[in-house]
Amino acid sequence: MDEIHDCTKILKKGGIIVYPTDTIWGLGCDATKEEAVRKIAQVKKRAESKSFIILVDSKEMLKHYFRNVSENIAEEMIHTDFPTTYILSGGSGLASSLIREDGTTGVRIPKDPFCIELIRELGVPLVSTSANFAGDPPPAHFGEVDMAIIDHSDYVVRWRREDRTPARPSRIIKILPGGTKEVIRE
Repeated sequence: MDEIHDCTKILKKGGIIVYPTDTIWGLGCDATKEEAVRKIAQVKKRAESKSFIILVDSKEMLKHYFRNVSENIAEEMIHTDFPTTYILSGGSGLASSLIREDGTTGVRIPKDPFCIELIRELGVPLVSTSANFAGDPPPAHFGEVDMAIIDHSDYVVRWRREDRTPARPSRIIKILPGGTKEVIRE
């Protein structure tokens, strides 16, 4: 798909994209490039101390960047019925601003075929944050993405722009020491 190739070229150069995820429309960049992550924080007018989540394409990529994730959690992430972001500890190889002060990072394995193929071609995790300004409601579909966000991005994906099916952010579960779970957002 040419669009995935176009996105990948921009992401590898440190650019940011507006793209559809398995939940809402997001802003994304290469999760290993610190400057790109900072650029997204500036576009969103969001404090750099608040980290973003990342998307990985597979259990293998998850285990590469989170070596201490249990097999049970990795399998749960693949087979969850509703898009669920897991807050995990022990992430490495990512932009340092993606790792919170407590050593955790939010990560999700999306089911969306466009996201999976984009991450696969990029070869590294993709930052995923809602395509809105800090404090504004997340866009339920492309028509709700603020033009100023679009103007500050390097590429806007054409895929699913006409889809007006309302979407909502992912559920968030934090994995605590010992493997217990805490639901942060249902």
